[in-house]
Amino acid sequence: MSKTNFYVVTSPTNFQELLSADLSRVSVINFWAPWAEPCKQMNEVIKELSKKYQQILFLQVEAEEQADIAESFDIQAVPTFIILRGHDLLDRVEGADAAALTKSVQKHTTGSPYKPQSQTDKAPAPAPTTVPSSLQDGDFKKPETEAQLNERLRGLMNQSKVVLFMKGSPQEPRCGFSRKIVGLLKDKGVEYKHFDILTDESVRQGLKKLNDWPTFPQLIIKGELVGGLDIVQEMAENGELKEALA
Repeated sequence: MSKTNFYVVTSPTNFQELLSADLSRVSVINFWAPWAEPCKQMNEVIKELSKKYQQILFLQVEAEEQADIAESFDIQAVPTFIILRGHDLLDRVEGADAAALTKSVQKHTTGSPYKPQSQTDKAPAPAPTTVPSSLQDGDFKKPETEAQLNERLRGLMNQSKVVLFMKGSPQEPRCGFSRKIVGLLKDKGVEYKHFDILTDESVRQGLKKLNDWPTFPQLIIKGELVGGLDIVQEMAENGELKEALA
């Protein structure tokens, strides 16, 4: 196993540093747990793949130990594998499916034209024919179409010059990444409006697809996605955040 392309993630900061080192590189993130028997088999599969595909970055994330990272990718069960190029979601493989994982890795290692496939994110999303769970019995109305949802998302993204889509609120962030970006914006004196994506699953899943960005928080400036925590941190350090806000 090459030390240059296989890492055990020790913290959210460590994770961000590894992922951001080369944004053109394909990364495979293995969310696992030591108590889950299927993970043991898949950990061996990951080790073998890391030997075969030296150009790909393989990251081992113990889901419960690194709960903030797992939350940011909506990990509901282990093992789950996230395939990224930079910050773009390429694929998501859930369960101990060695064949599917190997096929996905092979597919995204080829020199074929790069096309992010955010729609492969299999986290729960309301189907067009599903009545939203928030509706009470008898309170039926037509479900939102994708066009209507996108129009609503654009409205939310443009409700203020700066909008933060996060887990929780600035007063009570619900994950470590959201807490950190709130602190950063406060330190920089940035005024913004926020939206708690935990209160609306349609918004949560719709933004991932609309912005081609699989995680939260998402910072929006002037109606356009800027990025997540690591991008905003980098922009704050090099002065680009101040320029974007001008």
